[in-house]
Amino acid sequence: MRDLLTLYIDPGTGSMLFTVLIGIFGFLIYIAKIAFVKIKFVLTRGKIDKTESDKIPYLIFAEDKRYWQMFGPVVDEFEKRGIDVVYWTTTPNDPVLDLKYEHVKFVFAGEGNKAYAKLNMVNACIILATTPGLEVYQWKRSKFVDYYVHMFHSVGCGGYRLYGMDYYDAIICAGQYQIDVIRELEAKRHLPAKDLKLVGMPYFDAMKAKVEKAKAEKASADKDVSVKDDHVGKSKTTVLLAPSWGGSSIFNRLGSSVLEELVKTDYDIIVRPHPQSFIAEKALMDELMSKFPDSDRLKWDRSADNFETLNKADILISDFSGVFFDFALVFDKPIMYMDTDYDNGWYDYYCLDDQTSWIMHTLPKLGKEITKDNLPNIGSLIKECLNSSEFSSGRDIARQETWVNIGEGAARTVDYLTAKYEEIKGSK
Repeated sequence: MRDLLTLYIDPGTGSMLFTVLIGIFGFLIYIAKIAFVKIKFVLTRGKIDKTESDKIPYLIFAEDKRYWQMFGPVVDEFEKRGIDVVYWTTTPNDPVLDLKYEHVKFVFAGEGNKAYAKLNMVNACIILATTPGLEVYQWKRSKFVDYYVHMFHSVGCGGYRLYGMDYYDAIICAGQYQIDVIRELEAKRHLPAKDLKLVGMPYFDAMKAKVEKAKAEKASADKDVSVKDDHVGKSKTTVLLAPSWGGSSIFNRLGSSVLEELVKTDYDIIVRPHPQSFIAEKALMDELMSKFPDSDRLKWDRSADNFETLNKADILISDFSGVFFDFALVFDKPIMYMDTDYDNGWYDYYCLDDQTSWIMHTLPKLGKEITKDNLPNIGSLIKECLNSSEFSSGRDIARQETWVNIGEGAARTVDYLTAKYEEIKGSK
């Protein structure tokens, strides 16, 4: 395996024809708006600037409902400070549309290309998004937006398709290695330097608080029960198999062999494929679920929220899923990763001097690699990972490198955005 993809929905799936049409349409609308503003300026002698008065101060764009877990802590921080924000989602049944916030307006922006058409003409001061590919795919910079800020939704950097980060004005980061990668790409592509702010991981902070709350509740429930809270005292170990989807995923590369070996062990097993697998690889999923149906020891998990599953599992097995670092760094548990020989030729890592990412350097410190040769020994490998002090130390090192300002990510993110907003206003 040569790369690890962050989980996101690729906006490049829209047709090229639609992209061209949207570009032309957006340009015409822009010209019309500029003409209207100039005429109005002349008629009112500059007393009213509706373009500025209608400008959204902060717009958060979520390309799918699952990104609320990344944006939620930041939105809550804005709400706590009494700062007005607009939140656009492309999911019509997104639960956020039912939330009642005083200072946050939740809006369904349309699905797919409709949302990007609106983004291409929106009037906002600052846009915050996790979506890569600005100015590369359908999503073009609006002439009425002052500043675009990207926020990573995982610890990776360089795993986006080529040029995914290039045209943002700023990127908020969680580790120095992210800054190093971006600066190298800027130098190689002769790009102007972006504003890179080391703030932390709001999503990890919120999940960490949830983990600590769950531990406290469990400790309270077990207060009168003399059971040691570790792997020795548990009657069963739970293994979570969480493959990604696509040609390089575990199930596509190794078929059912991983499940065949896991069911030979005495561990409990939870299988949680990527949601896209049930759409793009339905026949494969149907075959596997038929061959390995739910039982006392094996469960298929398709729940929307993965917290309870991650909290229950003792060890995670995956391929190139970003959930590795949620599990290892937040839940503080070991992982096992599989070599799926991923081709990074279409991704930013391909352009770096060291095409082996920080992630690939770090995974061996967090757990063991599973190969076709050692797969028959998976039971003993799992036991070794669970009892390894080396992997525990590796998690501590990785946490220091990629999760700065623990517990302060949301506050520091809003500090940065509000300071930038005041700077932009002051320059006009």
